[in-house]
Amino acid sequence: MSDELSKAYNPAEVEPKWAALWDEKGCFKSDETAKNKPPFCVLIPPPNVTGVLTLGHVLNNTLQDVLVRFKRMQGFNTLWLPGTDHAGIATQNRVEKTLQAEEKKTRHDLGREEFLKRVWAWKEKYGFTIIQQLKRLGASCDWDRLCFTMDENYSDAVKECFVRLHEKGHIYRGSRIINWCPRCRTALSDEENIHQDKKGKLWHLRYDLEEGSGFLVVATTRPETMLGDTAVAVHPEDERYGHLIGKMIKLPLTDRIIPIIGDVLVEKEFGTGCVKVTPAHDPNDFAMGERNNLPKLIIMNADGTMNDVVPEKYRKLDRFACRKAVIADLEAEGRLVKIDEHAHSVGHCERCSTVTEPFLSLQWFVKYDSWIKPALAALESGELKFYPEKWEKTFVHWLTNIRDWCISRQLWWGHRVPAWYCDCGEVIVARTAPTECPDCGSKTLRQDEDVLDTWFSSWLWPFATLGWPKETLLLKTFYPTQTLITAADIIFFWVARMVFAGTEFMGKLPFSKVYFNSIVRDMQGRKMSKSLGNSPDPIAVMDQYGTDALRYTIVNLAPEGQDVLFSTEKCELGRHFANKIWNTARFTLPHLLPAAELARADKTMFLEDRWILSRFNRTIRDMTGQLERFRFNEALASAYVFIWNEFCDWYIEMVKGRLTPETPDASRHAALDTLHQLLFGTTRLLHPFMPFITEEIHALLRAKGYGDEQGRPLIISDWPKCHEAALDETVESAFAFVQEVVSVIRNLRAEKNIPPSKKGEVWIRVEEVKKHQWLTELDESIRTLSKTEKLVLVQDDKRPAAAASAVVSGITIFLNLEGLIDKEAEKQRLCKEIEKAEGFLQSVQKKLSNEKFVASAPTDVVDKERAKVRDAEDKIIKLKESLNAL
Repeated sequence: MSDELSKAYNPAEVEPKWAALWDEKGCFKSDETAKNKPPFCVLIPPPNVTGVLTLGHVLNNTLQDVLVRFKRMQGFNTLWLPGTDHAGIATQNRVEKTLQAEEKKTRHDLGREEFLKRVWAWKEKYGFTIIQQLKRLGASCDWDRLCFTMDENYSDAVKECFVRLHEKGHIYRGSRIINWCPRCRTALSDEENIHQDKKGKLWHLRYDLEEGSGFLVVATTRPETMLGDTAVAVHPEDERYGHLIGKMIKLPLTDRIIPIIGDVLVEKEFGTGCVKVTPAHDPNDFAMGERNNLPKLIIMNADGTMNDVVPEKYRKLDRFACRKAVIADLEAEGRLVKIDEHAHSVGHCERCSTVTEPFLSLQWFVKYDSWIKPALAALESGELKFYPEKWEKTFVHWLTNIRDWCISRQLWWGHRVPAWYCDCGEVIVARTAPTECPDCGSKTLRQDEDVLDTWFSSWLWPFATLGWPKETLLLKTFYPTQTLITAADIIFFWVARMVFAGTEFMGKLPFSKVYFNSIVRDMQGRKMSKSLGNSPDPIAVMDQYGTDALRYTIVNLAPEGQDVLFSTEKCELGRHFANKIWNTARFTLPHLLPAAELARADKTMFLEDRWILSRFNRTIRDMTGQLERFRFNEALASAYVFIWNEFCDWYIEMVKGRLTPETPDASRHAALDTLHQLLFGTTRLLHPFMPFITEEIHALLRAKGYGDEQGRPLIISDWPKCHEAALDETVESAFAFVQEVVSVIRNLRAEKNIPPSKKGEVWIRVEEVKKHQWLTELDESIRTLSKTEKLVLVQDDKRPAAAASAVVSGITIFLNLEGLIDKEAEKQRLCKEIEKAEGFLQSVQKKLSNEKFVASAPTDVVDKERAKVRDAEDKIIKLKESLNAL
């Protein structure tokens, strides 16, 4: 073993060293002027500026880094562009909470300008936390190109986007029912309004006709909204109520009289066939109100309290307190007919989980209409591909069921709507603040108070980060990007909208492939979250196990399309593998001659050398294809199987005897040359997944002269190429046969409890010529690996007098027990085992002979008992065969 390498890999020493060196040498940099390299661009899904690293970030960014490092080693001009999102609601809420906790003030106490200064200060202080954590993870982004969605250039792009879309009629301002969060006091898009199934109640209310003694019964899940009713609707063809259309009805708890209208969208069979119509607080009622020219009464304030439109006793009550009061009053007046239990879907604010309110509001909207067909066509033609494919159905469903996007938010932090208003009624949308009204010439203009939805800036990410709307060389070189790796929960928020924006502004899709990474869950299947306390701190995990171990573990646990069940303890897998790689280097490096000397030396290749090099090149081919198809965990598994099972457990054990000074030079040099190729090659194959440890081992190889002539770091060295000439199926078949032989001998020894110190003799009856040849050529390796002193090949019926035997692949293997075991003691042991097995068999057979048990027990229980019988019978046969052999 080498004195240079510690016994165990120490990531705390290695990781900072290579992180600093990569940065110093500019290994992550892209070059928009490069003409001899094809571009490959990946844009990071920008984490919120409020964020800290989570295991979800670890998985997403590790997969991106694997792909980028792989492409960089393939010779691509890679750009992995990093950045953060200003995260409007999240950041504003964070600063508001801090302000309240530390100064007992609200943003309104400070005013807009001063509050925004506080937000910018907060961003400068805390906004780079997640960036530093991503660097710790080893993310090989071009950090010199770090973007923020409120950088000056990016803000210009947002304004340009808004103005262009407004000029083309894709953006408009209008009064529509939107999703309103009373806690955040802002409008939300449909995608930010998360519906949850709730057990609620359905209240049936009696509305009296204005004339006569009749009444109608309507049902509602939100009784407080009846105070905003402006009609009761029935189906015009409903025979029960057709004669009432056009008549008036009294609205309970108020002094208002409202009409009974006919509308074809009323379901005659649902409930009583009568529905209350609240146009300002329900999207369906709004549409009905538009068709029937009904008044639209807004009955709530922005904070969810009742306003002055409702009767005085309900004013200033919270909406849910008002609900209780309304129900009590209706019951007191005899107007509460009945209450049913009712399961329904209730909207909640994605950010704060407050129950949202459908609310009539004057907002800015984006029309999607003209972009839907091109997006669907791109998916159908294969121009846009999703991995896994199942997300295509989700994408199509959303595209065919979307409504206009509400993009204005009643916040202060964000991109302010670039629209100004004049007292004459003129609305001016412009890239820069206008000095006067183009209609009346007034210089008294006021800018819209609202900001734009965070996603309105994020949907420009694939090209605004590259300089758009300017025609920069960076944009020309790297747009369109190639691949997006993201979470499926933002397929609507972000992925679809980027497709729209890229098509609209660039005339090209922003990417051709989208890989949706897994969701990280705890061992109980719950999504990781701070509130559940089940989300480990990735930095602490890296401190404990090492960054490479965490990267290995989380990719290993993430097959395409399946969730990750993660626990910190699973990182032992990664740590063990890192130590295995490290110990492989510790074994190999001291034996290696300087590269130049080994290159000149004569070499005689053995079967095991040809086998391992064939397997190595097959692994290169497999991993390359798997990474091209985004089969990340399969590629990692291919590397693991080759390194641990084939390179370490088989090849190294076989060639140890060839590395001694007594070994002929040509044999020793061939083994050393093969070891060098394998260690050098496997560090390259593993580098995208485990960059730190592989870079360290690569540097130790370079110190002996191995590597390319430029002495480049591993991160910018070449990805291994599969040498087809090295692939040898015949040799692989031969070695697979030999592995079977060794495994059988090991099993026979284990069955007889023979200690490793007793080597003994193995006879093999083999008639096939090629198998005889393989056994002869690998005689020494078989004996070494199976702890056998002598291998005897026979072609007749000869066999040892006392032997344990097994048949495999057309040959019979006899383990000569003479001198290895005490025959009498072994006979006694076998007799006891037979007696025990026969007793067990009888007890199970007795149970199965009980007709009541067979008839009443579950089928799977009976099947298990029958399987026990078969297993016991097989065991008894084998034990008796072993006894007879003695």
